Amino acid sequence: MTLTIRPARATDASALPAIERSAAELFRVDPALAWLADSDVASAAQHRQAIEQAHVWVAESATAQLAGFIRALDVGNQLHIEELSVSQAFQGQGAGRRLVMAAIEHARHRQMRAVTLTTFRDVPWNAPFYQRMGFVVAAPGELEAHLIEALQKEVEHGFAAERRCAMHLILP
Repeated sequence: MTLTIRPARATDASALPAIERSAAELFRVDPALAWLADSDVASAAQHRQAIEQAHVWVAESATAQLAGFIRALDVGNQLHIEELSVSQAFQGQGAGRRLVMAAIEHARHRQMRAVTLTTFRDVPWNAPFYQRMGFVVAAPGELEAHLIEALQKEVEHGFAAERRCAMHLILP
């Protein structure tokens, strides 16, 4: 399948909540995480604000259907991935990998020192997916303030701390 990765436009915002909801359905395979499929997602207005203030890329099919998106923020001299969502209809076709690569290339172009994120340690499409792309789990002593804060917010939101980790990809 042909997908184009491009910067998100404000007009894309209305499609992003449905993509996020569709992607979250995959969590139903883990009974302890099934609640995530029913959790609130960012609204179109919140996505529009992110498109204006952060870095958001979308994967678009040849028929102009949005397949997924990635949202990242500048944190110091690093790019922090906040969200990666791929609609179920497009999962397993490389959209997620291509979106992450777009973020990495953006960070390299801007001469940032790393790309960071937080994710589940033991969910196959989370930490293992990122590890295959070169990310490594940050040791507790390596956690920078933004990663500590992100992990703490996730615990407050209901995530089990022992299942979460911070990861980074140091850029040459």
